[in-house]
Amino acid sequence: MPHPASVPGTTTTEISATVTALTQFQRLEAAGVWRPRPDGRLHDVIVSFGDATLILRDPRSEEPLSHWSLPAVTRLNPGQLPAIFAPGDAAQDEVVEIDDQLMVQAIERVHSAIAASRPHKGRLRAALVWSMAAAAALAAVIWLPGALIAHAARIAPPVQRTAVGLAMLADMRQTTGAACDRPSGAAVLDRLSARLLGPEGRIVVLPATMRGARALPGRIVVIGDDMIAGEAGPAVAAGHVLAADVAAAGADPLAAVLRDAGLGAALKMLTSGELTATAIAGQGSALLLRPAPRPDDEALLARMQEAGVSSQPYARSLDPSGETVLTLIEADPWHASDPPEPLMTEGEWLQLQQICSR
Repeated sequence: MPHPASVPGTTTTEISATVTALTQFQRLEAAGVWRPRPDGRLHDVIVSFGDATLILRDPRSEEPLSHWSLPAVTRLNPGQLPAIFAPGDAAQDEVVEIDDQLMVQAIERVHSAIAASRPHKGRLRAALVWSMAAAAALAAVIWLPGALIAHAARIAPPVQRTAVGLAMLADMRQTTGAACDRPSGAAVLDRLSARLLGPEGRIVVLPATMRGARALPGRIVVIGDDMIAGEAGPAVAAGHVLAADVAAAGADPLAAVLRDAGLGAALKMLTSGELTATAIAGQGSALLLRPAPRPDDEALLARMQEAGVSSQPYARSLDPSGETVLTLIEADPWHASDPPEPLMTEGEWLQLQQICSR
C-alpha cells in the first residue's frame, strides 16, 4: 500500500499514534463526495484507511484517486453533517464530504489519539486534552459499540453471511438432530427454495416442532417438520418461509448474531473476516426457543402475491379463529383465483412429507 506523502509538522510520534488508533478501523469504509479542486466537478468515492493515510478510491475501478496523511487531515465544519475534510490547513482546495457518522467518528478518534501523543505545556492545556479524551471515550462507550456492530453486519459479504448462517444451523442441530435430507424430498425442497427465495436462498427442515420458520444469515430459512408432516399441503410451510424472509429484510439476522456475540466478536469479524464458533455457541438453540417473527402484513401479502402463495393457510396456522389475522385472510391475493402455478404436485408433496424419514 502506498505510504503517506510527507506533510510539514507530521512527526514520527504522530504517525505511530495514528497507526495505533487505526487498528480497529482497518476494514472500515464509507461513501464520500470528493472535489479535487475548487473548479473541479464532484466525484463519488469510497473512503477508507491505509497505513496512516485516508484513501479516496473510485467506486467502480477501486483505483486510488488520492492519499491524505491522517495527522494533517482537517475538518472544515466541526459538528455539522455531512462532514467536510481537507488534506491540510494549507491545502483546502481539495475536499471530501462524508455523511457516514461511523467514518467521521473514526477520523476524529484518530485525531484524539494524535493529540494525546503530542507533548503539551501547562496544566490547563493538559486538563483540556484529558477532558476531550474523556468525552470522546464516553461517547465511544455509549454510541460506538452499536454503530460498529451495525456496520460490521452491513458490509459483510455474502460468503461471510452464509458461513455464519451455517454455523448457526450447526448449533441448532445440537438440539434438534441432523437436518432432514431424504433425497426424494430434498429435491422437492430445493425447487421450493428456488421459487420462494430465489437462487441465493435455501430452506432447511429440522426434525423438530418449531411453530414457524427462523431466518439465519446467508438467506437460510429453517422450518420444523411440524410445518410439513401434519399439514394438508405446502401452503402453510411456504407462508412461514416467506414470513421469516420478509422479517429478515427488516431486521438483519447477522446483526442480531453480532449483538449477542458482543463488540469483541464484531471487531474480530471486521478485522479478520471471521466469527468464531465460541461467539456463536448457544445462539442457534436459543433462537429455536424464541417465537417466530411476524412481519408487516402489507409487506408479507406483497411477497405472497409475487410468489403465488395464498395467505389464508399461513394466517389460520397462526390463529385458527382468524380474529388476530383478519387482514391476512381478507386481503389474500389468491382468494378469488388459484395461483398461475401450484407450489408442487400432490406426488411431490408426498415426497416432501417423507423428507425426515430414515
